[in-house]
Amino acid sequence: MNTLTTLERRGMAAISTPGGKMLVVAADQRNGMKAVMNDAPDGPGSISAEQLYDAKADLVRYLGNAAPAILLDPEIAIPRVADEGVLSRDTALVVGLDASGFDTVDGLRYTNFVPGMSPRKVRDLGGDVAKMLWYMRPDLQDAGSRVADEIRDLVTACTEEGLLLIVEILVYRLEDESEEDYSAAFPRLVADAARLSAECGAKVLKLQYPGSADASAAVTEAAAGVPWAVLSAGVDHETFIQQVETAVANGAGGAMAGRSLWKDSLAVSSETRKQLLTTRALPRLQQLEAVLDGTLVAS
Repeated sequence: MNTLTTLERRGMAAISTPGGKMLVVAADQRNGMKAVMNDAPDGPGSISAEQLYDAKADLVRYLGNAAPAILLDPEIAIPRVADEGVLSRDTALVVGLDASGFDTVDGLRYTNFVPGMSPRKVRDLGGDVAKMLWYMRPDLQDAGSRVADEIRDLVTACTEEGLLLIVEILVYRLEDESEEDYSAAFPRLVADAARLSAECGAKVLKLQYPGSADASAAVTEAAAGVPWAVLSAGVDHETFIQQVETAVANGAGGAMAGRSLWKDSLAVSSETRKQLLTTRALPRLQQLEAVLDGTLVAS
């Protein structure tokens, strides 16, 4: 287990429910968020940065403020949601450091930082916690790889800044890999990615659901005491609830949910957004928190 500093423990408390489970509304998507706003007259591609900000602000206002924490991007949402008083004082701000998209080098994916972002900049923007996404193929990358070096460097920099870092890992299918081979390897890849990330100093992990109770237990063992949260990966809410219940029963420490909560509740129309976020997305968040804290059994 990679020990948290006092300041990092405060960050962990800020993103956790009263029952001690991590719960973060993920809203740092940019193009992915535009894609679900299907009432744009000329299609999602016509949505402006200002319209996207308005949608993110309403997502904070009507959904994120009911959660312990919300994950936002520094390109559209931050610092405006804080400066304009949209973000509640009781909701922790997780700042995403990763830029949209990825580069491909020798068949492997690499993410980039949003220009100008650093642990110090997260603090300057009012952030309580940082998050960085890395793609990983632990069957092809080891402790001496570029991705491992990047994780170690950022964990060290955030620790020196007194900032908790959420390490998000996505495993993925290679271009020359069949769907069948990837599906068979997937649970092992998630567990091995957790192991490698923990070896590189990660203190909190955000991971894909590995597929089953046994696979979740294997991830918990591989993480070696490092808490991990399940990401929703765009599945429907009912599926995600079942995944979270299974993962938590087998050692996961929480959930970080985005599209499963709000993908069918966003629109260009502010009236539509308010209605859907409050009547559809918010009850989902409340159910998710109840499942995490054991006050509601999903199955």
